[in-house]
Amino acid sequence: MELYKIEELLEKYFQGVTSIAEEKELTNYFSSSNVAQHLEQYQPLFGYFSLAKEQINPTELPELPTKKGQSAKPVWWSLAASVVILLGIGMYVYTTNETKTSMASNELGTYDTPEEAFRETQKALALLSGHVNTGIESVQVIQEYDKSKGKVFNQ
Repeated sequence: MELYKIEELLEKYFQGVTSIAEEKELTNYFSSSNVAQHLEQYQPLFGYFSLAKEQINPTELPELPTKKGQSAKPVWWSLAASVVILLGIGMYVYTTNETKTSMASNELGTYDTPEEAFRETQKALALLSGHVNTGIESVQVIQEYDKSKGKVFNQ
């Protein structure tokens, strides 16, 4: 009965739904000497966890000396540097937005006379039409290919 329970706990463990108490029970079972033969392959897994808990670092890190009078200086320097960086970024964004709006107002595509606007619109539509016609020609080539393919394969 206990072996069945251990196998069930193992299945739950590998699915990731065991509780801490169930994991301790598995660790206790696999650290004992009477582990079932078909479950011995899992013994190093649970043995590793118990060994890792027992390990300690033999060397301790030395504490660094701190000076109380000098700790305020770096704080003010970092604060001043942050303010300078933020002001620089703010000025960059502000001047960039100003130039964009001035360029946009100068390049709106407005024309003084309706005839001039009509000519420019015709140029733009002719350019668009040329590109559309190129696309239609390539579609026609594909349609011809489909027709000839249909003739060859329908025979």
